[in-house]
Amino acid sequence: MHFWPSMTWHTEGINVVAPVKWRCLDGLMGAFWEADCQSGARGYYLADDPRIMIFFNDVSDSVRISNQSGDFSQQYRPMTRAIFIPAGVPMWTNIGATHRVTHLNLHMHKDRLLRFLAPSLGRSAALAALRSPVEIEDVEAIEALAKLLVDEISQPSRPAIYAESLANSIVASLLDIPAERNETSEGRLTQGQMNKLMVRLNTRGNGRLSVAEMAGAVGLSESWFSTVFKQTTGKTPLQWQLEKRIELAKKLLMESDLSVANIAAQLDFSDQAHLTKVFRHVAGGTPAAWRRLQAR
Repeated sequence: MHFWPSMTWHTEGINVVAPVKWRCLDGLMGAFWEADCQSGARGYYLADDPRIMIFFNDVSDSVRISNQSGDFSQQYRPMTRAIFIPAGVPMWTNIGATHRVTHLNLHMHKDRLLRFLAPSLGRSAALAALRSPVEIEDVEAIEALAKLLVDEISQPSRPAIYAESLANSIVASLLDIPAERNETSEGRLTQGQMNKLMVRLNTRGNGRLSVAEMAGAVGLSESWFSTVFKQTTGKTPLQWQLEKRIELAKKLLMESDLSVANIAAQLDFSDQAHLTKVFRHVAGGTPAAWRRLQAR
């Protein structure tokens, strides 16, 4: 379902300096903007669905925002590098100093986000997350994902599911997921830690991470991570990664015309035979046979 957002907006003193790069995907639309903002510039935005803004430069000293009114004499705060604005929440902006901004806007249908979050969080917790605005300044991991997504918006080079998975990872990394009990001390990873692993995994196009990288992503030692990961998922980190890579292979087999050899290369298997061996072990058949079965 390609999605085109519905938003009321108007700006003064903000001038786009390059053609906007945008792309519609399944339930979301991404747009990359570059604009010059004059001192005193302002804007108003109200969308029917949630959206995310990620800035590739620090704007906290020059951009102020408010969700109360356009009167910035009382209610305002600095704009952070990444923000999540729930559906129906208005936003006013005011520019205090002339500068250029580059940012990614992600407009997402609320039903798409609910379908993405509910299986892991439950419907009520997912709805709570979608109603909670988020503003963060430390965006290292999110910025890496956003840059990859901007590349796919500007010059698509991979199937749409790759760009969609990047958007999902940004959502999982940014949204205010309801607090859970600390399961790590009980020998299990929390859902938040698993989300961090998925974010880190999705920054790698081939779906591969070392155990050290996985452990570092959730702040654990390698030995303890391997133990609690197995207790959480029932699989070793290698087995889990292979299954995730086979899931990517299945999506590519079903949604693209890439050959099995090309899919093997894209997912960093040593060759087609290696992919076929792992695919048969995980899925019970060869990639070619699985693709034919899906085409019936």
